[in-house]
Amino acid sequence: MKIGSLRIAVIVLNGALVTACAGVSAQGRVEQSGGYGPHPKLPAPSRTLIPTVNIAEAKGWPNGAKPKAARGLKVNAFAGDLDHPRWLHVLPNGDVLVAESNAPAKHDEYFSIKKVFTDQAQKRAGAATESANRITLLRDTNGDGVADKRSTFIEGLNSPFGMTLSKGRLYVANTDAVVAFPYSEGQARMRAAPEKIIDLPAGNLNHHWTKDVIASRDGRKLYVTVGSNSNVGENGIEAERNRAAVLEVDLASRRARVFASGLRNPNGLSWNPDDGRLWVAVNERDELGDDLVPDYMTSVRAGGFYGWPYSYFGQNVDERVKPPRPDLVEKAIKPDYALGAHTASLGLTFANGARLGPDYSNGAFVGQHGSWNRSVRSGYKVIFVPFRNGKPAGPPKDVLTGFIDRDDKAAGRPVGVAIDRKGALLVADDVGNTIWRVTPAGGR
Repeated sequence: MKIGSLRIAVIVLNGALVTACAGVSAQGRVEQSGGYGPHPKLPAPSRTLIPTVNIAEAKGWPNGAKPKAARGLKVNAFAGDLDHPRWLHVLPNGDVLVAESNAPAKHDEYFSIKKVFTDQAQKRAGAATESANRITLLRDTNGDGVADKRSTFIEGLNSPFGMTLSKGRLYVANTDAVVAFPYSEGQARMRAAPEKIIDLPAGNLNHHWTKDVIASRDGRKLYVTVGSNSNVGENGIEAERNRAAVLEVDLASRRARVFASGLRNPNGLSWNPDDGRLWVAVNERDELGDDLVPDYMTSVRAGGFYGWPYSYFGQNVDERVKPPRPDLVEKAIKPDYALGAHTASLGLTFANGARLGPDYSNGAFVGQHGSWNRSVRSGYKVIFVPFRNGKPAGPPKDVLTGFIDRDDKAAGRPVGVAIDRKGALLVADDVGNTIWRVTPAGGR
């Protein structure tokens, strides 16, 4: 009787919550919270028994529709009719690799009210589809900015995400392992079998499944992102072994170590061309209110600890985490630049080689997938953060917006970002199943 009553209560509460959120979101507002920049304004935490769930229902783009580019820029569809495109990698000859991927099948059996809400939110957002588990190659043979050739490059993967090419080998970060393939320039399909380089944390409980990978400049090491197995350690710290971290993999010995930790859900990795430092985009924790905690991007240093789960944005203690660890909080490094609360900032690439004009020549592009745990939505756009002398310098600029339509549904959601061989910005849109290409409005 009690179990049945609980299930009924969850259904009723969920219906009430969705109705309440629809009242807020019917205005079609997507706001930029105050949590941007090196010194974001952090309000007091606001905890609720039931998490706020307000996510734009996935709809897709009607024929001919597209996002809105910033003034001085234009956008076109580089490729469409993809299957949940998440991540991008541009090869030296200009071919574009697209990871068509989604979360692996869930095997965890634990039940909670929170899980009911979040699972429903994922379904509404279009994130509960079966993973295609492949990498597709796109080629623009006539240089018109539209891919006219495509082929299945690799299939049979396990929720692939990050890709990097180094010294003739293509490395792919599956959800459970980094694998490698020999690559020859111009090949349209991979014939070789994958070679496992190293296992990654996964298993039945695999809360954040996306793993990115990037090679060091000398090709001797790989850096791999692994997200946490919880929001704030509620599944036990033992479940977080080698998680919430950037791992460093030595290719000669195939051994890994934790390079930087305390990063709740790190995703996009990119080398800063000014000083050679590694940067990462990080999704922060939920359920502390609309404007806590801001996602961020930051440079990461060897041995650096960035707070999760014990503190956020430096040494602001999260009282939910028991037992507390003041010894670790004391060491927590403040991130370099906040990207707004709950924006789900996933994609990150520096404007190295970009040809979008002087306003976008020095800085980083960020793909903001969009909020779910905020009463007024945030994210759902691509932004540019200007840099000077290797550090962020100024407020962000909107590059691509309009992913929420007039019906307050998600026509698309941006994820991975990359610069193509001609200097255009490519954006993977996993709800619109499209790769967008951004170029100067007045030039070729």
